[in-house]
Amino acid sequence: MSIRAIVAQHPGGPEVLEFVEVGDPKPGPGEILVQTTGVGVNFIETYQRSGLYQVPFPFTPGAEGSGRVLELGEGASGFEPGDLIATAEARASYADRFVVEAAKAVRVPEGIATDVAAAIPLQGLTAHYLATSAATPEPGETALVHAGAGGVGLLLTQILVTRGVRVITTVSTPEKRELSLAAGAAEVLDYEGFAERARELTGGEGVAVAYDGVGKTTFDGSLDALRVRGELVLFGGASGPVPPFDLQRLNAGGALSVTRPSLAYFLLTPEERAWRYGELFAGIAEGEINIRIGARFPLAEAAAAHEALEGRRTTGKVILEP
Repeated sequence: MSIRAIVAQHPGGPEVLEFVEVGDPKPGPGEILVQTTGVGVNFIETYQRSGLYQVPFPFTPGAEGSGRVLELGEGASGFEPGDLIATAEARASYADRFVVEAAKAVRVPEGIATDVAAAIPLQGLTAHYLATSAATPEPGETALVHAGAGGVGLLLTQILVTRGVRVITTVSTPEKRELSLAAGAAEVLDYEGFAERARELTGGEGVAVAYDGVGKTTFDGSLDALRVRGELVLFGGASGPVPPFDLQRLNAGGALSVTRPSLAYFLLTPEERAWRYGELFAGIAEGEINIRIGARFPLAEAAAAHEALEGRRTTGKVILEP
């Protein structure tokens, strides 16, 4: 039996993503087989596809998705066929079916739609660890969030605001400005001159934390926007990787800190994973977190989804639907 999946035979632009028939995946020990209902599209897949991040080719992208459990591998437990699950830790989820370790999937509570379930995991978990673990701004402090209308930016803003943090964001268009304000941002800035404006909005002090998923084009300004002993959390590079820099700049800027986290290091135990998902699902149920699906593409049009994402033409979450 075969299924349909997106496959890149070699690194390259979005055009290398082809919709083809492949062998039906089978769950190994401790794994579950899932019938895909939605797939989350993320920048990391564009890095993998392009060759910026090394992966073996032929390559089917995707770690995030939602779907119904079809089959449990030997020793897998915690689920039954038909359960709706979500995960940010699958493999090859750009497909009609995918496999994931049972321990790295979560049952989706009643009342959460399948498309929302596909949109939650990676960006939701990322926003959660950024707000609660990678840095811990206190109520009343100010945080700067770049790409405030992106999927992580919208969720991170909402989580920080519910924790009493004042949020300043950056965006690139008037439409994105309105989305960021609706998510709870106190101020929304253009990218040009954002560091100076952030300082003005904090009485010259600077922000306690800058969350930067843009990278190359914003990194210097993010450092300049920090207060004494401020923290820069660099969690992505949408504009390109940050070049090497002189650590003495951190001293000169006022004993600053820089961290480069990634999600895998904040899902180290089943308890940590359950805590993060639990708070996200509770926030959605209580109306504190709104999941914005900004664009939907058929699975067969994954190349178009990558083009939209890399062109910074999207807001919220981009998903593929079989």
